[in-house]
Amino acid sequence: MRAIRFSHAALLTVLCAPAYGLPAVTPVTPELVQVAEKEGAVNFYTSVDVEVAEKVKKAFEAKYPRIKVAVERNGAQRQFQRLAQEYASRIFNADVVNSADAAHFVVWKRQGWLAAFVPEDVARHYAPEYVDPDGRFATWKGSLCVVGYNTKFVTPSEAPKSYADLLDPKWRGLIVKAHPSYSGTILTETSVVARELGWGFFERLGKQKVMQVQSSTESPKKLAVGERPVMADGTESNMFTLKEAGAPVEIVYPLEGTPFVPSPTAVLERAPHPNAARLFQSFLYSLELQQLLIDEGGERSLHRLARERPGRKPLGTIKLLTEDPAVIADQANEIKANYTRYFGT
Repeated sequence: MRAIRFSHAALLTVLCAPAYGLPAVTPVTPELVQVAEKEGAVNFYTSVDVEVAEKVKKAFEAKYPRIKVAVERNGAQRQFQRLAQEYASRIFNADVVNSADAAHFVVWKRQGWLAAFVPEDVARHYAPEYVDPDGRFATWKGSLCVVGYNTKFVTPSEAPKSYADLLDPKWRGLIVKAHPSYSGTILTETSVVARELGWGFFERLGKQKVMQVQSSTESPKKLAVGERPVMADGTESNMFTLKEAGAPVEIVYPLEGTPFVPSPTAVLERAPHPNAARLFQSFLYSLELQQLLIDEGGERSLHRLARERPGRKPLGTIKLLTEDPAVIADQANEIKANYTRYFGT
C-alpha cells in the first residue's frame, strides 16, 4: 500500500536482534569506550542540516570529551559522489555516513562498503522495517517533505491544500522548489509524487516559473524571508524550527499524501576509526540523541521511547507516501532526467 498512516504505537518492540535475523547486538561497554577514546576521532559524513549536525557533534563530545567529531556536511547527492570519488582513489576518510537518500545505502551495501553493526537501541526500540536485515544500516531519523506558505502574503483560505493546487495560475512565478539532483529528500519526493500523480504533474509545474534552489533545507529559508510566498517542497524539520523561532511560515500536508523520507546511517567497513565509529553510531540511535533531534532539530524519530514535541502535528495523523529505496536506487538517473526535462535545469 503506497499511502500509509504511521503510528509510534504500532511499532514492534524488538527485544534482541536475533529475533528478526540481525547480527549480534553490540552494546556500549567500558571496553568499547576505552578503545574508541584511544582512536580519539570520528569523521561523520552527513546530509543533515548543518545546524543539526553541529548539535549532534556537541552532544557527543560532551559525553565523550576525549573523542573529537569532524563533520563533513553536504547535500545527499554530492555526498554520494564524494564518497565514490574518495573510494576510487583509495581514500578512506569517512567513519560514519548519513544520507537523506536511503537508496545510497542500497548501493553502498551492494558494493560491500558497509560494516555489519547493530547498536543496542536499534535492536530494542526500532521496528524491523527501519533496519537493514543484514545489520548494515538503519534509519536514523525520518523526514517529511512538505508544502508551505508565508503567512504575510498568503491567508489560510488562499493557501494550497494539495499538490494539484500548486498548478493554479495564480501561483505562477510565486513558488520556490528544491532539486532532486542535489537533495536526497527531493529525489524521494519526486519519485513518490511522480508515481502518485504522474510526470504530467511535474510537466505542468515546470511551467509555473518556479524559483529553483538546491537543498530541501534552502526552500523553507527562502519562504521565510519572503523571496517566494509558496513552497512546493521542503523539509518539515526546517519549517518547524523556523516557525517556532517566529518566522511567518505555515506547513501544508498535501491532501494526496506527504512523502516520508528515511535517513539512514552506517559504519563504513573501511572506517579509519572503527571503534569510535561504532560508539558514535550507537550514540546516534540513543534515546538521548533522538530526543535532541526532535526537540532541537524538528526531526521525526523512530525510537519507540522518543516523545513528539507538543504543538507539532503527530506523525500518526499524517497520510504518508513511502517508496522502496531500491526502486529509487535503480531509477535515480531516470528520475533526475525527467525532472530536468520539465524544469530545464
